[in-house]
Amino acid sequence: MRLLSITFDEISATRVTGSVRVDERHHQPWGIVHGGFYAAVIETFATTGAVQAVKDLGNRAVGVSNLTDFLRPHKIGTLRVAATPVQQGRTQQLWQVEIRRPSDDKLVARGQVRLQNIEGSKRPDPAGATSAWSRQQP
Repeated sequence: MRLLSITFDEISATRVTGSVRVDERHHQPWGIVHGGFYAAVIETFATTGAVQAVKDLGNRAVGVSNLTDFLRPHKIGTLRVAATPVQQGRTQQLWQVEIRRPSDDKLVARGQVRLQNIEGSKRPDPAGATSAWSRQQP
């Protein structure tokens, strides 16, 4: 999370907002933000919201598909991120995420993430430590 420079402003089961601060650490060799950075940010925001939607049931959500479009190049500075669900079902969720420049509200990248809702009461440690699932998943 520190490498992605993510700051969350709002986290709920129906909306996740925040920002990312990009710099040279996030560049590809030609001096603009690497597409993999956008894909990671999009998946992080979508997963954060999806987990909120199922956590009271003792469940988790894990990404199974990430489709990210890179629309405008960006070099440095803060970008705004907003994620909202398109569909939230019993077994799967679909979230859409937009990354925008605050200066002109132009869309820099957008994506959608499909997530699988998984039964299990134990959640991974947010600091990155591993923990066992309450049930082994196939």
